[in-house]
Amino acid sequence: MFGEESADSIAFGLPGVRLSPGDHICAFYRGAEGRDEVLLAYLRAGIEAGDRCVAVLDQVEPEQLRASLSQDRIDPVRGVDVLRSDETYLRDGRFSKTAMIEFWDSATRENLSSGDYTFARSCGEMTWALREVPGVEDLVDYESDLNRFLPMHPQVIMCLYDLDRFDGRVVVDLLRTHPKLLLCGSLLDNPYYLEPDEFLAAKSKAPVI
Repeated sequence: MFGEESADSIAFGLPGVRLSPGDHICAFYRGAEGRDEVLLAYLRAGIEAGDRCVAVLDQVEPEQLRASLSQDRIDPVRGVDVLRSDETYLRDGRFSKTAMIEFWDSATRENLSSGDYTFARSCGEMTWALREVPGVEDLVDYESDLNRFLPMHPQVIMCLYDLDRFDGRVVVDLLRTHPKLLLCGSLLDNPYYLEPDEFLAAKSKAPVI
């Protein structure tokens, strides 16, 4: 059976970095090179562990990612789904936080139900949120709601944010909605994280600008 990692220790793919089931990670990087370093390491480790992997891309074509994985003689066909943001986050030309969490839930249930896999490893490249599309204003609420979803399955989810693209205001909100931060090759417990109910309460008290 695939996915035979320790129940409390999962290889991320970067030196010295370990994950735990239920982790919701905000991975900060700069530019395409920084993204690829994190993304490829994460997926390679998942493939090697026999995890079921789902990668949603925005700034790189799925074929490019598959080619990069194949360079390491890794067969990316089995155990990896590579999708575009337009097929997932922006399906029907808009973003719906409810629909996106339903997508993750359905994909994870389907991927684990066969019994071939015991763990799901997902990631999303978040630059789609810089577009002017309906619903994108719910991005941070979506990130907070993911923390209710993560414990429902044996899984981890990593959200990829390019610090060259997202401004400081958004980064502050991301710090409040991700329990774990990947920064400069280190995975950190986030002291600024708020549980979903705390986040909603804090948001309701924030002044309208």
